[in-house]
Amino acid sequence: MAEEIYRCESCNGIMEYDINSKQMKCPNCGNCVPIINDTASIVEHKLTMDAKRSIKPSEKTSCTMECSGCGATIEIGKDDTTSECPYCGSTYVLAQKQLDAIVPDGIVPFNIDKIRAKEIFHDWVKKRWLAPGKLKNLYQEDKIQGLYLPYWTFDADSDADYTAMGGKHRTEQYKDKEGNVHTKTVTDWYHTHGHVHEQFDDLLVKAVQNENTQFLESIEPYDTGRLVSFSPEYLSGYFSQCFNVDLESAHNTARAEMADQLRSRASSQVLQRYDTVKDIRIRPVYRNESYKHILVPVYSTSYHYEGKLYQVAINGQTGEIHGAYPKSPVKIALLVLAGLAILGAILYGCYKDDSSYSGKTDIGFSYEYCYIDSMYEQNDIPQTVDDHLDFHEQEQI
Repeated sequence: MAEEIYRCESCNGIMEYDINSKQMKCPNCGNCVPIINDTASIVEHKLTMDAKRSIKPSEKTSCTMECSGCGATIEIGKDDTTSECPYCGSTYVLAQKQLDAIVPDGIVPFNIDKIRAKEIFHDWVKKRWLAPGKLKNLYQEDKIQGLYLPYWTFDADSDADYTAMGGKHRTEQYKDKEGNVHTKTVTDWYHTHGHVHEQFDDLLVKAVQNENTQFLESIEPYDTGRLVSFSPEYLSGYFSQCFNVDLESAHNTARAEMADQLRSRASSQVLQRYDTVKDIRIRPVYRNESYKHILVPVYSTSYHYEGKLYQVAINGQTGEIHGAYPKSPVKIALLVLAGLAILGAILYGCYKDDSSYSGKTDIGFSYEYCYIDSMYEQNDIPQTVDDHLDFHEQEQI
């Protein structure tokens, strides 16, 4: 079985996608052919279920394969096979029926070649101080696979009214029943409200979900400003994974992320007037919502150490890396002992200081009042008081 092949017009060699030139390049004679970037085809689709575009089997120039090791579905050339899964390293890949999919609206091409990706991985391994020493000699045998990962992007104009409690700190002194003076921190809470606005552009939501892709969120984000129109030439020499998170589920995830960002903006707004904030409640409204389906570049590798599988992913655009690695029990024990030694030295120093000091030590307390925000109400009347202290044992100064 042979994959989609692009022949060089000069020497009839097999052309491949070249990361440096962003073109198809013949490794034999160096002939380059530009890949057309039709920016007009990168369209923001109105967010309705009817707007999802389906693809006919005859239009699909790739084949969906399912790994029997981890269950990941991978897109490869329609006549291609692979002997190794980019996620778990399984040597078994079974052809499944061709699945309907949607044509990607755009693609973020690889910006880092495989040589540089290996260097990033090797440097990362060397800096794992807690890893066993012999692990640093095993990484040279590992293979790094390049694949394109599907994402949904979402746009929206959003507004939200909010209510919250804003707190202002102050200190007070009081005497206990023995006449000793103490200092306490008092927080006065006020009801407040306001309005925030946010325009979301290309909020990314991963379009695949399985046990092997969760850690890929750690190598985000991707610069969608460098998005180009989709062309199958970009997939030459790489895998691509088909989506298994539908648009509705991805939209729910995007809405939750948007709400978190609106809540954070409301918190920042309250903290411009108060020392602390709590109980933020928002009522968001979303307008002009749209979506795209895109592919982003990832390098993935996995290795076995003492019978356990470890996975590492590298952002193919920025070089950000994240992964798992084994920890050496000996090094962890040494680190714990060093921490205990430092803690012991600190406690011993504090004991010596305390033994040479006689007298009373002030103890700080926390105390809270609740008020209506004076920005919106004229009367600042306490509503609730936290009983952190026994009022029978203190006297206000």
